[in-house]
Amino acid sequence: MFDKILIANRGEIALRVIRACKEMGIATVAVHSEADRHAMHVHLADESVCIGPPAASKSYLNIPSIIAAAEITGAQAIHPGYGFLSENARFAEIVGAHGMTFIGPKPDHIRLMGDKITAKQASKDSGIPVVPGSDGGVATVEEAIAAAEHIGFPLIIKAAAGGGGRGMKVAKDRDSLAEAVMSAQSEAAAAFGDGTVYMERYLQKPRHIEIQVIADSHGNVVHLGERDCSLQRRHQKVLEEAPSPIIDAKARDKIGKIVVEAMQKIGYLGVGTIEFLFEDGEFFFIEMNTRLQVEHPVTEFVTGVDLVREQIRIAAGLPLSFTQDDITIKGHSIEVRVNAENARTFLPSPGTITDYHAPGGLGVRMDSAIYNGYAIPPYYDSMVGKLIVHGRDRPEALARLKRALSEIVVAGIDTTIPLFVDLLNEKDIQSGDYNIHWLENWIKAQDQGA
Repeated sequence: MFDKILIANRGEIALRVIRACKEMGIATVAVHSEADRHAMHVHLADESVCIGPPAASKSYLNIPSIIAAAEITGAQAIHPGYGFLSENARFAEIVGAHGMTFIGPKPDHIRLMGDKITAKQASKDSGIPVVPGSDGGVATVEEAIAAAEHIGFPLIIKAAAGGGGRGMKVAKDRDSLAEAVMSAQSEAAAAFGDGTVYMERYLQKPRHIEIQVIADSHGNVVHLGERDCSLQRRHQKVLEEAPSPIIDAKARDKIGKIVVEAMQKIGYLGVGTIEFLFEDGEFFFIEMNTRLQVEHPVTEFVTGVDLVREQIRIAAGLPLSFTQDDITIKGHSIEVRVNAENARTFLPSPGTITDYHAPGGLGVRMDSAIYNGYAIPPYYDSMVGKLIVHGRDRPEALARLKRALSEIVVAGIDTTIPLFVDLLNEKDIQSGDYNIHWLENWIKAQDQGA
């Protein structure tokens, strides 16, 4: 086992890794930008190293500085968290070249699944069902028109090199296709430095279902059930729950087995999430994230598995501490992302926390790095915390979430907390009858009625 791990991240995920390390008796090193000098992860780590100015490009994405910090402090491994360098294959290779362990998948798998086109083909070859779409990227409008003849309308154009909703456009018919393709290519080039796009059939009212998998170096692969991440705004997840309100045990076991066999076939290592669109009883692969997910706590609640602990054990060469037969889904868990944003306009709201009180009680978990007097820097992602609840069933989890939202206090800035208070009063949310378009339609209706 490692004696010391450097966490190449910030915020609540850096704290999450530090806590797992402390429970395992492993020393930790925090890296931070000048803007994060007083951040909570810096205070709680055993050591800390400043790696650059506030801008992420000069600090949290500065590979030489991170490697130097690891070498200076004698760290044996680096945990990338999520975001930043977590899915950077070159970074993983550099970590290994310097005699340290990257706590994550093999570089080849990061690279394979990082390109949406190769990921889709690899998944298809491994037996995972995929959305009908173009054979590879489309470079011109003419190619797009030809591909559309086979795919049909409506269709969606996506960036091959990235996600998060950037470089993603919908074409409802042939007349709108040319503009959508050119717009997606331009946006993808600006966001990822690669304008390559591909096309898929645009499903009308799908759910976003993802399967959590974990694999060790001894050939063991286990799936930990599904998460439903269908409540989204601009393709960004807002609320996640496990298990899905619409997936039964038979469907879970079937898709879980398919995913496990696919991961065994490619020799995957570490944690990973295979994301699907689910409509009319069918699963369609959309992408794979070769890292820990923001929403991993809901899976931890319903399975009892500490995913970060298992990540570290796997990276150290140890086998999984459980088998597929040990995994049972117990109860229901829901997570909401608390962002420093106005709940109606969604405009960023950086500032100083003047008062903070985390909710508590049975089945309540608050993952956050904020505290009274903490100044939220304007340079990074707006998420300041995740509120996660667990109950014996979905109604109890919803009641617990409603109660926790009434307790939480984050003063001094705008947050998305009021949004969740309003959403819990909606019948569709209470019943679980929603899809990936539901939230944006609801927001539009609220704006029109304001």
